[in-house]
Formats: sequence, C-alpha cells, structure tokens
Amino acid sequence: MISLNIIGEGKTELNFARNVLKPHLNGFKVFVDARSVLTSRDRRNAVEHRGGLQSYNKAKKDIQTWLIEQPRDHFRFTTMFDLYRLPDNFPGYAEAAQKKDPYERIRILEERVAQDINDRRFIPYIQLHEFESLVLAAPQNLDSVYLGRDAEINALIAMVGDQNPELINDHVETAPSKRILKQIPEYRKATAGVAVTEKTGLPTLRARCRHFNEWLSRLEQLSGAAQ
Repeated sequence: MISLNIIGEGKTELNFARNVLKPHLNGFKVFVDARSVLTSRDRRNAVEHRGGLQSYNKAKKDIQTWLIEQPRDHFRFTTMFDLYRLPDNFPGYAEAAQKKDPYERIRILEERVAQDINDRRFIPYIQLHEFESLVLAAPQNLDSVYLGRDAEINALIAMVGDQNPELINDHVETAPSKRILKQIPEYRKATAGVAVTEKTGLPTLRARCRHFNEWLSRLEQLSGAAQ
C-alpha cells in the first residue's frame, strides 16, 4: 500500500486529484491525499492560506515540510504544476528555456527539481502547458457544463483538431486556458474544467496527452499491485 501526497497549484488540481485520480489509483493500492501550495500563514489566528504558485521557494518549503511530517517509506509525493507561467526561479528554468521541444523543457525542469528536493520518494510532475490541455483533449465535453454554446465549442473542437493538446503553446494570449476563455468567458477551471476532464475519462486523457500518461503510469506502478 502506498500513500500518495499530491501538491497542486490550487483548487483545480485539488479537485482533479480527488475526483479523477483518487478513484482510479485506489485500484492500484495507491491512496491519494492532496493539498494546495502553502502561500502564507497567519500565525496569530492560526490560519493557513493555500493556492497559487507564487515562487519556487514557497513550493519547495511546503514540499519539504510534508516530507518531514510523513517520513515513512510507504509515503510518496508528487506535484501538479503548470509549465505556463511557472516561476522563473524554478531549478533549471534558464536551461529549459533554451530548448525548443516542450517535452525536453519538462524533462530538464523535473530532473532539476528532483535533484533539488533530493528525496527518492518525491516524483515531480509539471503539466504541459497547463491544466486546460486536459480539457482540450476532448473539448466537445464542455457541452455538459455550458449549454447552448455549440458554436463556441465547435470552434474549440476545430482549433484543436488532431493536434496534441499538450503542445498548444503557452503564449499569454494563446495558452489553452486563454483559448477556452475567448470562446466561453464564464469558464471556471476549478469546477467546469475538472467536470469536463471527469466526463472525458482517463483513457482519452492518456491517449491524447503523452506526458500526463507517463506520469499516471508511474503512479500506478508505485505499489507494485495490478488493478
């Protein structure tokens, strides 16, 4: 049995971990807990504020705190951070920025973060290019949340076509989330985005999103148990 702790940027990743990943990984005897990155703490009122990847140093501190809190060997830790707008103080950021291939950029960033955290129980994951890449794996499923938006959803379907949604670029105006918001301004990732990925299902997400599939395959193997 493996206890997997997922550290995400915010509510979207938290909801995705609990609603989509947790039920699936239970079948592999990998039991998921998730929390967002700690951004600040009000010690006077004993209140923690979580959500938002403001800097690598804050994320690192939160990861290391969780590693210390749960030192046993059956615990594993992973991240769910977006490459889009990743803070530029991440280990390997400048090195990765020189690479044209997004998958090579991700490989460098994940390797450098793993080296910096330096704990064999830690498995870094950075989403190409952001969570909405998973939504665009099957944009037609947006119709389950946004009724009467057929024209806008069809425009997204045509835009994605057969291309790999993980490779939709990370420019400020054309990142996956920006493309969705252009068509559906009321889109909310933490609710609608997660609901769409849940309807799409992991088989399609894995088939369309190579790096996501590699990560999930690694998580499935943590306990050594077949489903």
